[in-house]
Amino acid sequence: MTVENMRKKLYGLAETDYKDFNKKLLPGVEHIIGIRLPAMRSLAKETAKGDFRSYLDEAKEKITLASMHEEIMMQGLVIGYAKMDREERKTYLDEFVPKIRNWAVCDSCVTGYKFMEKEPEYWFAYLKGYRDSGKEFELRFMIVSMMAHFVDEEHIDEILEICEQTQHEGYYTKMGVAWALQVCYVKFPEKTRTLLEHNDMDNFIHNKAIQKIRESYRVSREEKEELKLLKRLPYTRC
Repeated sequence: MTVENMRKKLYGLAETDYKDFNKKLLPGVEHIIGIRLPAMRSLAKETAKGDFRSYLDEAKEKITLASMHEEIMMQGLVIGYAKMDREERKTYLDEFVPKIRNWAVCDSCVTGYKFMEKEPEYWFAYLKGYRDSGKEFELRFMIVSMMAHFVDEEHIDEILEICEQTQHEGYYTKMGVAWALQVCYVKFPEKTRTLLEHNDMDNFIHNKAIQKIRESYRVSREEKEELKLLKRLPYTRC
């Protein structure tokens, strides 16, 4: 599979109406073909069963930040589905992650990275390598990956610490942290509640996390009312 052949396959899956719909979900992203995610996943799985290395090696050079939205996403999806050892996958991820430019590419790819759960110690350490990144979507990549694959007894304390310490003005970083805290609360309510009672997060993340938790059907009405009392006034810090 070459990048050019992949491009032809992607355009063959395009839907004009879905392109218009997708543009509304991805403000500021102009280069969109318009392909539904199930079709993207199906093509990625098919590619992963073949000579995926030729495609991924060529993608390193030919798929750039200026490429179509779906081309960038396809690179990330194939990395997740292909069978390879962790060092090879790490090399491909190192090259792909800086290309993530919106929440859809980030979330659609990383939520399917089940390989991380098979070698949790290695991949959790890999994700922590992005803690000091100053880039909005590299931080979201770290946070959403942790949320999707590591909210368990072994990692919850460290994930909560990382959520509190992640400071970035990017909207999608902030929303990623708030989303992760919602998942943490559902699975570990006492630990997450303790963080919400005393933290150094900015007000947007703090309040958005509480909002998202209160929207969950897995949180009782009583808990929701108690959490409401923890919301902060705008523009103040604890």
